[in-house]
Amino acid sequence: MGVSRYGRAAIVQVAIVVPLVAATIAGLLALWPSGEVHETGIVAVDAEYPQARVTSTRTDSCAGTNEDRQPDGTIPGSVPCTLVTAEVAGQTVEVWAPATVRAADVPSGTAIVLVRYLETETEPEVWAWFDYSRSVPLGVLAVAFAVVVIAVAGLRGLRALIGLAVASVVIATFMLPALLEGRDALMVGLVGSSAIMFVVLYLAHGFSQRTTTALLGTFAGLAVTAILGVVAAKAAHLTGISTEENYRLAMLTGQLDGTALRGLFLAGVALAGLGVLNDVTVTQASAVWELRDADPTASRRALFSRGMRIGRDHIASAVYTIAFAYAGAALPVLLLLQVYKLPILQTISSGEFAEEIARTLVGSIGLVLAIPLTTVIAALVVTTQPVRRRHLEREAGHGHSHA
Repeated sequence: MGVSRYGRAAIVQVAIVVPLVAATIAGLLALWPSGEVHETGIVAVDAEYPQARVTSTRTDSCAGTNEDRQPDGTIPGSVPCTLVTAEVAGQTVEVWAPATVRAADVPSGTAIVLVRYLETETEPEVWAWFDYSRSVPLGVLAVAFAVVVIAVAGLRGLRALIGLAVASVVIATFMLPALLEGRDALMVGLVGSSAIMFVVLYLAHGFSQRTTTALLGTFAGLAVTAILGVVAAKAAHLTGISTEENYRLAMLTGQLDGTALRGLFLAGVALAGLGVLNDVTVTQASAVWELRDADPTASRRALFSRGMRIGRDHIASAVYTIAFAYAGAALPVLLLLQVYKLPILQTISSGEFAEEIARTLVGSIGLVLAIPLTTVIAALVVTTQPVRRRHLEREAGHGHSHA
């Protein structure tokens, strides 16, 4: 007896996915960080960051600094400043708060984070303000998010949260240490993103041809994103040193050459587009499956056409989402442009703006192309499944629905 169309489609998917899994595992083994600390010639300051509790504050007068510069460019001779007294590790310390923090902003009982510079052979111990302690409110928000996700999405939402936790572990234990050790940044980004995709998709949506279809569409979009990212980085001369943080990181890691920093930019491109890619590919695969269930006689051409009508709406909304997300994150910089009255075209094509725009556009192109690619794969695969088999899968995985 010959192999059915359904069996052939499953075999083809397995034949594609298994080498991808093997390549991802091989990449993890080859690029896994060794834990060695590379000497860069720059000695990191030995410091601790304990939490403290404010006991009192006092407003005093301090000499003006560059942070207090007035709109006319002058620096005032004296400005009000805040001296904070806090309890930390059984002792009382006094630290100066930043210029933007006033006494009313840190009432008694406020939780803050201090930095303690440890005593050395030449310098005494020093305490300084670091930031507010936000672990409690952020923890409450995280718990609320988890509760809402599980309440609405049920067990699938719980599996998605577990997948998110696993992805965070991959980033923290593999990607970040490997990048700091100077591994090939683009390869680290692609291998790490691939590992995250396998875990997140199959954990949240289960093992099925539908999930595998979404996975293949995500891989296709990621490949397009990586290729376009390489081309854009070279053509636009994106060096990776666009902000003070990037330059400081390059100095501390000893990676001041353009190749390493450009690779870091490309790794960020691959990782940034992963979440939205998963979203659109899963949605498109599910849409085609549902269209086939609604009309079991529909041809592949008809399924692709109907699926793309849904996909076009998704593209439009995704483009808005990406644009508005970037505008919201860059709002302070956009306001500075208005204040300085800089030429808009010249500004957005330089420095940090150029990198962010290139990252957004490259990711968006990969996202848009992933939709028709996923729809094609879904139309090819779903039409190989017997109607009875598909209904059984739907009843087992998504609940029985009566006509």
